[in-house]
Amino acid sequence: MSTRTSALDSLVFGVDIQSGNIRGDSPSYAVVALDTGSLDTGVGTDGGADGEERIDRDVVSFRKLTRLIEREEPAMVATDNMYELAADKDALVHFLQSLPADTKLVQVTGAERPEPLSRVASRHGVPYGKEPMKEAEAAARLAAANVGYEVSAFTDTTTVKVSRGRSTGKGGWSSDRYTRRIHGNVKTTARDVESKLKEAGLAFEREVTEKYGGFSNAIFTVEARPQDIPVSNRRSGDIRIEVERERRDGIEFEPLVKRRDHVIVGIDPGTTTAAAVVGLDGSVLDVYSSRTSDTADVIEWLIERGRPIIVAADVEPMPETVEKFRRSFDAAGWHPPSDIPVDEKLHRTRNDDYDNDHERDAMAAALFAFDAHEDQFDRITRKVPPRLDRGEVIARVVSREESVEAVLRDLSDDEQTEEETHEHTERELTAEEKKIKRLESQVERLEAHVDDLTDELDDREETIEEYKEELSDARREERREARERREVNRLERENGRLERELAAEKERADELQSKLSRLKDLWKLDHSNFADVAEGRDLVPVKVVEQFTRGAIQDTVEEYGISAGDVVYLRDASGAGRSTAELLAEKRPKAVLRSGGISEVAEEVLFDHEIPVGPADGISIQEIDELAIARGSDVQSVIDDWEGRAEERQKEQKSEMVDQIISEHRANGGEKN
Repeated sequence: MSTRTSALDSLVFGVDIQSGNIRGDSPSYAVVALDTGSLDTGVGTDGGADGEERIDRDVVSFRKLTRLIEREEPAMVATDNMYELAADKDALVHFLQSLPADTKLVQVTGAERPEPLSRVASRHGVPYGKEPMKEAEAAARLAAANVGYEVSAFTDTTTVKVSRGRSTGKGGWSSDRYTRRIHGNVKTTARDVESKLKEAGLAFEREVTEKYGGFSNAIFTVEARPQDIPVSNRRSGDIRIEVERERRDGIEFEPLVKRRDHVIVGIDPGTTTAAAVVGLDGSVLDVYSSRTSDTADVIEWLIERGRPIIVAADVEPMPETVEKFRRSFDAAGWHPPSDIPVDEKLHRTRNDDYDNDHERDAMAAALFAFDAHEDQFDRITRKVPPRLDRGEVIARVVSREESVEAVLRDLSDDEQTEEETHEHTERELTAEEKKIKRLESQVERLEAHVDDLTDELDDREETIEEYKEELSDARREERREARERREVNRLERENGRLERELAAEKERADELQSKLSRLKDLWKLDHSNFADVAEGRDLVPVKVVEQFTRGAIQDTVEEYGISAGDVVYLRDASGAGRSTAELLAEKRPKAVLRSGGISEVAEEVLFDHEIPVGPADGISIQEIDELAIARGSDVQSVIDDWEGRAEERQKEQKSEMVDQIISEHRANGGEKN
């Protein structure tokens, strides 16, 4: 059974160096373009080719080779040595970067340690010759048959960077507006890119750098190749978009087809068919079970996971269904001497996961088969040289019952084919031929130089046209922005006028609100629903001052106002000095009710201004929201009490004054005597 898929239905380039050296001057290459069309090469154990094919052959310079690849966009560029196309690793990365999006570079002779091309071609039945054109054709045919490794220097992650397309250091108008416009355009473009990535269903991460007016750049890390991303490199005006595939740390090789190793298979037939795949090292690779799959489905599942060399059952004798699987793979069979007990199956499969008893039984069959052959595998492994495939030797010994020595001898015969060198010796040229070759080389260099100059001229003309278009766009933009600036200035002046009017209206509204609040206070007081109101309305409003300080007095004045004839309640009367007392005295309140003691200085100032002061302990002060009221009779009692004390105090002062006058008179009379 073949281990490879059918050939590609696409164009493949086979390349081999014809003359010169990539590290020297003007190397030439033999190129074979193999268009497989509907061809099925059947390379491998399936045999030869049928169908039709088209082959073109040519010898070209390296520059023409790259142009040819760019123009034709082949599926693969195949070679026996990737360093025939690049002088070193950096040059190889540059070459890979220059390839079309869907073109692969394939080294058909292997990965890090390639084999001779002749050996690979012989193994896969591909015609081979030592001439460069023959080697190029062999490489193309091998790649078309999926033989070889893709050479890769990039991951499947791509970075999309949206950034500023011009410097923010200068502009046609205010620098701030210029910078804001550029950053705003970058932000808008970044959002557009993000929307396209979401519409394409791509997984990505976004990282932005916010600046004045928007973004200075936005970086999207997308899990996809550039050709799968609906965004391309672009630079226009204020923004620039750069799409760059993420580079690997080194050069990596990926086989064109996944390798299928030799494995041991366990089958548990029945209403539910189960299968298990075990590697030659005894590790469980995969398990499978289904009630609906037929034999063909199970065989296809097994083919995808390896090449069976042993098909095992867990009962004796081997069921006919398991025997059919064995014959399908031409593999060896294994069954136990007697049915395996359930407890032994559980113990042998204890380290592996399975979903049901059928998968457990299939896994146990494969593992017990490995146990039975493990010593044989070890003996074979010890005899196999490192350069040979251990799995291939074990497969032929176990399934075909060949001796180890015969298998090794057969495989070693393939290894002893003549080693080809990849250098091409050339005969000694005559003086005339050398001169012709030198002139041809010179002509080729001059033609290449002319091509370069022509390309450079075309690029410059294109750049000039772009600059002309940008200049025209810039002039139109400048005129439009000049109109916008004039309109903005007019709107700013209008906005300033409206803001001044708004401030005046707000101030007027604050004044009206203050008046309204006072009117509400009066209304609340006049429409109070206290029971005392209905019994003669013996109530007076009280203005509450939280502390006997200048700040608290000012707060009450600003909130409610303190007018002459108001009753003031000092919730905390302690601590006031002369200036505080004078501030309160200036308001000419009718009476001051206090809680706690009051300083002598403050009491004296209020007494001098004939403002009654008395304790609030005996007065029932009732507070309604931010207002307070008290009985007028209680307040009058405090005033009467203060007036009585004031009268006594005045008498005392007068008495002290008379005593002082008499004392002074006596003192003056005594002096005359």
